[in-house]
Amino acid sequence: MRPSRSGDSSATKKRSGRRGGTRMEWLEHDILCIIFSFLDVFDLVRCTAVCKSWNAVIKKSKLLQVLYSKLRRDFHSIEPNSSEHSWQLGLEEVAMKHHRLCLQRGRIDIHQWKAHSVGVDQCRMKMGLLLTGVGDKVMRLWSLDSYKCVEEYHIPNNFTLVDFDFDESKIVGLLGTRVGIWTRSGKRSIFPSREGTFSKGLCMRYIDPEAVIGCEDGTARVFDMYSRTCSQIIKMHAGPVTCLSLSDDQLILSGSSLGSVSMASLSSDQRVAILRSTDSAGIRTLCFNPCSHLVFAGTTVGYTYCWDLRTMKSLWETRISSNVLYSMHHLWNDKSTLVVGGIDGVLRVLDQNTGEVLSSCVIGDERPTSSSRDTHVVIEKRRGTRLLDDAQIDRIPRTARPPITCLAVGMKKVVTSHNSRYIRMWKFNM
Repeated sequence: MRPSRSGDSSATKKRSGRRGGTRMEWLEHDILCIIFSFLDVFDLVRCTAVCKSWNAVIKKSKLLQVLYSKLRRDFHSIEPNSSEHSWQLGLEEVAMKHHRLCLQRGRIDIHQWKAHSVGVDQCRMKMGLLLTGVGDKVMRLWSLDSYKCVEEYHIPNNFTLVDFDFDESKIVGLLGTRVGIWTRSGKRSIFPSREGTFSKGLCMRYIDPEAVIGCEDGTARVFDMYSRTCSQIIKMHAGPVTCLSLSDDQLILSGSSLGSVSMASLSSDQRVAILRSTDSAGIRTLCFNPCSHLVFAGTTVGYTYCWDLRTMKSLWETRISSNVLYSMHHLWNDKSTLVVGGIDGVLRVLDQNTGEVLSSCVIGDERPTSSSRDTHVVIEKRRGTRLLDDAQIDRIPRTARPPITCLAVGMKKVVTSHNSRYIRMWKFNM
């Protein structure tokens, strides 16, 4: 029996795609290699994360290894028979050097868009996505490539969002004395029950499967996201816990409004070390680098501190502002730069190892240089400018330096929130 015309048509549609065009995954291996050969090493690395087929083509063709060899040729340090592991490490090193150079000296292009109808002051960036909220009754998840809002997560009317975090499957939010979980499919649950509420939460960090809440009573409360129960209560400080940082090896680092910085382990119910004792300047922000084992802290009077967890000793301290430092962050595998923002609105890039300020940036033009509208939002484009070492911050208009309430660092880019309706993306390029 001959197949029917409908069967032929169906098979043809499957081969040609829904719209009848040629789809990228059906291109010949050699054609893809030719296309990829026109990219630089950083764009090629991004292409490896698009899909499994592209990743396989790029790795099989050894394009990354060839580009790495070209980058290192001037330094005569590439070995002709280097292993895949060694050139991948070398490629990461080259990428981090380029990232540092761009943050320190690159041209600054700022893209801003209206993300909320009211001011929000928190943002988190992961996996090419940006989550914004706190201040509005909705959290929004954005694509950093298109600036499209891909999902929304609404806050119940009788709750106030204090802090949040997310991963590939869910959003976890601190709702005062409760914890909320929003799955990417849209389902929401809030716990514990009214009878089991805890002391007011001021900050939260989440690494699956646990969320750690810093509370007003000086405790850190550990919640298991699957059992929806509090598994540990650890007394961290004599005063309120204002900021937290977690490590993959179950360390909890916390700062207090009384100025102390302490450390505990999820494997025990006790504080295990104090990095900084009580001081008149409260700790406002913390950051931990697992690659270098360094801990960074920012205070309410503009000081930044650094400790090495391997020796439990202070490495440096420096005052970079006369005002509150709200946020600090670095690329997860970068051991050289730290980005800091605060109430004075200056985006500063510091050397992680010395505390030296490598660059200070503000918005350069009061008016947008251009704007573009797609089907989603209006993107206003501005230029950023770098300040001289002796620049007098107070004389710079506030429109050029709105307070930075939170920031997140990606490869050659920084996202900032300002307790306003706008989110800004700072792009650094050579």
